[in-house]
Amino acid sequence: MEQALIYMVPALGILGLIVMAIKSSWVLKQETGDKNMVELAGYIADGAMAFLRAEWKVLSYFAVIAAIVLGWSGMLVETSHPTIAISFIIGAFLSAFAGYIGMKIATKANVRTTQAARTSLKHALKVSFTGGSVMGLGVAGLAVLGLGSLFIVLYQVFVVSVGAGVNGLEMEKVLEVLAGFSLGAESIALFARVGGGIYTKAADVGADLVGKVEAGIPEDDVRNPATIADNVGDNVGDVAGMGADLFGSYVATILATMVLGREIVSLDNFGGIAPILLPMVLAGLGIVFSIMGMAFVTIKDDKGDVQKALNMGNWSSIVFTGIASFFVVNYMLPETLSIRGYEFTNMDVFYAIILGLVVGTLMSIITEYYTAMGKRPVLSIIKQSGTGHATNIIGGLAVGMESTVLPILVLAGGIYGAYEFAGLYGVAIAAAGMMATTAMQLAIDAFGPIADNAGGIAEMSQLPEEVRGRTDILDAVGNTTAATGKGFAIASAALTSLALFAAFVGIAKIDAIDIYKAPVLAGLFVGGMIPFIFSSLCIAAVGRAAMDMVNEVRRQFREIPGIMEYKAKPEYEKCVEISTKASIREMIAPGAIALLSPIIIGFAFGPEVLGGTLAGVTVSGVLMGIFQSNAGGAWDNAKKSFEKGVEINGEMYYKKSEPHKASVTGDTVGDPFKDTSGPSMNILIKLMSIVALVIAPHISEGTHSPVAENVVKKEVKKEIKIVDGKKVETETITITK
Repeated sequence: MEQALIYMVPALGILGLIVMAIKSSWVLKQETGDKNMVELAGYIADGAMAFLRAEWKVLSYFAVIAAIVLGWSGMLVETSHPTIAISFIIGAFLSAFAGYIGMKIATKANVRTTQAARTSLKHALKVSFTGGSVMGLGVAGLAVLGLGSLFIVLYQVFVVSVGAGVNGLEMEKVLEVLAGFSLGAESIALFARVGGGIYTKAADVGADLVGKVEAGIPEDDVRNPATIADNVGDNVGDVAGMGADLFGSYVATILATMVLGREIVSLDNFGGIAPILLPMVLAGLGIVFSIMGMAFVTIKDDKGDVQKALNMGNWSSIVFTGIASFFVVNYMLPETLSIRGYEFTNMDVFYAIILGLVVGTLMSIITEYYTAMGKRPVLSIIKQSGTGHATNIIGGLAVGMESTVLPILVLAGGIYGAYEFAGLYGVAIAAAGMMATTAMQLAIDAFGPIADNAGGIAEMSQLPEEVRGRTDILDAVGNTTAATGKGFAIASAALTSLALFAAFVGIAKIDAIDIYKAPVLAGLFVGGMIPFIFSSLCIAAVGRAAMDMVNEVRRQFREIPGIMEYKAKPEYEKCVEISTKASIREMIAPGAIALLSPIIIGFAFGPEVLGGTLAGVTVSGVLMGIFQSNAGGAWDNAKKSFEKGVEINGEMYYKKSEPHKASVTGDTVGDPFKDTSGPSMNILIKLMSIVALVIAPHISEGTHSPVAENVVKKEVKKEIKIVDGKKVETETITITK
């Protein structure tokens, strides 16, 4: 039974990849449109691949060096192993590959969505969402397959082959090596998200400032030299970056739950391994329910509600997961369990999973409220655009700050409730429940950039207004889904970081993090500061790259006669090159802060001070992530509202009006908020926690551990007796501390 359940996990990952291949094949069979559309889509695809090649070249050097260091460190303590280097490389490769899959299909689906929009909104939604589904299933399938397969190998080699117990040091070694997989995934995710974010916003800001503000031409106008780089940026930032991001989140959440599950003594039918397996099983089943939910994303005609269709798919997959988790928990877990002296039942675990699903849903709803068109927050920014650029900025900042209140209260309630249900394991399994439908969440998120690109191709190809009208509907919904996706990611990061934090405390063998101690309080302050300097570096990088882009676009308008009259073609490749070089150059410093800070603090000041730092960076990072992502999303949709016309103090205003120009300024300020530094916060806090978890055995304070009281030895003795002439097998289980 144990073997069947373990092997079911990677099998479900393979199922996800098979469905992904089928959906990808369907997208590629759709019509691509006329020669001009295909040519423009080719520019975008070539630019995206050029960026990935340049990024991978740099990251391959980092991966090799980091793997060597990890392999060496794995020989220094008994709870690690040199194979952590291999685990790291696999995690890094799969994270990068997940991003590549998403970017590849996005650059194929964009032009096909444009062509589909020439016939109907329904078909355009189907093509764009199916393209996003390929991304979601690719990420979830690779994560479940990679993590599940690696766990099977490590479990067999380090535990089963030596006849060791589930709760002992051998299983701790398995999970420490598995932490290398998560570290590899999160490291690549950070560089992919930051690098992609710098790329996309440098191009976007440069294109807006010169094209829309100075030259007065529409967004995505073919005459704008930066428009191809802008559309490339949608793919490398919002698709490849987001794919690697959620791959890392997915893996880190499962790992944190597994680490805490090792501490639970479970008298189950799976050799005591059920609490460790449960998060992987949930993740695998989540792929199945995400596939089912994807079938609900459809509309009847051009008057259909796209947002409602996406919500239907999302909520149905969440409901399916919640129902299934009841049966899974009852089947796998014994009636009573305990972790670090906290006793709970299998039903408490189920309640924690449901709470995680509820928290994820509420975070999405709240984020949608603060960023969607027609809602009070966006309308307030529109109204303040009527009095100029400065009041637009003030309104956006206020909305972003206000938007932290409800999400934090929901998160706090979720953390408190999950702990009340099942202790620290409850918090971790709540995060695992929330992340179970990652395939669906990412499909909705990746749909946005595909729709945005489709609109860009429609504009550049000068297609009829009705085509752009359909892509604009998809794009506007995509802006909101992108914001809700980021809200979902930051919520999962908060719960996952707390679970990783708890796992770190156990492995580092410390009793508590006492902020009454001056060094710990100092670490808390330093941790609170890190998201601010990290954001500063990201935003400043966008500013510098955007200045280079602005100068290049101005040069082309000045030196290439005939661009504005459609008589000359801009040098798109020059702008693509500027964004590529800038993003690769500027992503190094923020990445170094995330990777090196916990190592320096941990070895210099010990695990308790590092714990204080992790607490500071988690709280500060979550707040910064919510504030920046929501402010940027609200600014963006405030600007887009002018396309259909808005009413300010009884008067209607449209594009090119003074309030619209103010909204463009707000959107330009919000771009690096929502697409560079904001969404990078969730990777920052998780990556620092994972680095701390990996170095924990090296900075451990001694033999005492809150885990110690739960480390037991379970002996099973089987005997065959003759009763009434028949053979009867009896089983005696002895548990000793």
